[in-house]
Amino acid sequence: MSAATANRAGRYRTIWRWHFYAALFVMPMIVILSITGAIYLFKPQVEAWEERAYSALPTIGAVSPDDQVAAALGKFPGASFHSYRLPRADGEAVMIHVGLPEEKGMRDVFVSPQGEVVGVLNPEWRIMQVVHDIHGQLLLGPRGSWIVELAASWAIVMILTGLYMWWPRGRGAAGVVWPRLNLGARAAWRDAHAVTGFWVSGLALVLLVSGLPWADVWGSAFKAVRAEMGWQKGAQDWTIGGKAPVEDEHAEHNHAAMMQGGKSGSHDMAGHAIAGHDMSAHTGHGPAGVFLTEVVAKAKGEHLAFPVVVTPPGAPGRFGKKAVPAWTVRSDAQNRPLRVTITYDARTGRETSRETFTDKHPIDRVVGYGVAWHEGQLFGLVNQLIGVLTALMLVAMSVTGFVLWRRRKPAATLGAPSKMREGGAGKGVWITLLLLAAFLPLLALSLVAIVLLEWFVLRRISGLRAWLGL
Repeated sequence: MSAATANRAGRYRTIWRWHFYAALFVMPMIVILSITGAIYLFKPQVEAWEERAYSALPTIGAVSPDDQVAAALGKFPGASFHSYRLPRADGEAVMIHVGLPEEKGMRDVFVSPQGEVVGVLNPEWRIMQVVHDIHGQLLLGPRGSWIVELAASWAIVMILTGLYMWWPRGRGAAGVVWPRLNLGARAAWRDAHAVTGFWVSGLALVLLVSGLPWADVWGSAFKAVRAEMGWQKGAQDWTIGGKAPVEDEHAEHNHAAMMQGGKSGSHDMAGHAIAGHDMSAHTGHGPAGVFLTEVVAKAKGEHLAFPVVVTPPGAPGRFGKKAVPAWTVRSDAQNRPLRVTITYDARTGRETSRETFTDKHPIDRVVGYGVAWHEGQLFGLVNQLIGVLTALMLVAMSVTGFVLWRRRKPAATLGAPSKMREGGAGKGVWITLLLLAAFLPLLALSLVAIVLLEWFVLRRISGLRAWLGL
């Protein structure tokens, strides 16, 4: 065997081993993330179904938004008012987000146009929130986020190594672009795996990279780089590891912090109670303050993308943004380019600020487009269907990979491709791996851990060394 041939064979075998071990760890996670991700694509439809009992209500005898909030707080004495979501259409109940007393959590209270409480949901256990928590954290909190990020990092390695192995090298389209089904079961399974991997690779890489800003380690590092380079403008519009992007006791999605904020006893300059306190005290008008009813009327006139949320002065800020002594109206549309945030003076009702998607830093806009695509909302139904197709192909790739492994696996070993006695991976492979490690912090840490574990533990146990193919 010539040196060139040995090097090519050694490089291929090394990359195959990396692909094998990466896939062994990643494929179970790929199935979980694909299924939960495919479900989450349909969040608007699922939540509309979940709230189906709170629509098509009569509109005769409608009361003011202030009265609706009073009804919601009356349902839970001592509760605090945090936000008011406008109905999508006439005849739908409004959703009022309240904090229960004694730090007992939050509730979404649905109030009819006539001011009657027609339903209550625990936001922590709504269908899409549970799916979101499985997809992002495996219901394990920050540790789950690290596992998901680690799996995403190795999934990138798996895809890149798989593309190298798929590369045609002078072969025709059969077995490369479409599977060969006439060469027996082994070739059919191999082609189904390789061809599916080729077609899904681009879409999968986009999903993986667009999900990194949410990840705990990568997202925190990205935030630090943006701050250092001055690539920030306005509040960050996504969480990091399931938490607000900055440590702030008033983060809206930190429910415990919200409840603490509700006990602080702070008031606005006019002396009226603010979020976290009795909303009935906030009934000033003109020089004394502005009614919720007036702000809701302004919000309706803006025709913002659903859901449109109104927060009162002093309410806990969204994603780490500090509480502000002003009324805030914002569109929380999953299609990030449609989002708008407007603030109104608490005393006069005058508009004091307006932030649209185009006002954000270019980096934030790029991330926003990626997040909207990731959640299936950038192009509506077409985006959702592409997301479902991607998820199905990823599951199919995982299943075919598992079948290939089981068919080829010797009884006495794990089945990892053996090392070549001649030839190595080559400089290009190691440079690529170093670049990936520099881009993916958890990949770098895991590589160090793997090297140490292999050299100081696995290679010293002869039976385990043979079983792993080391």
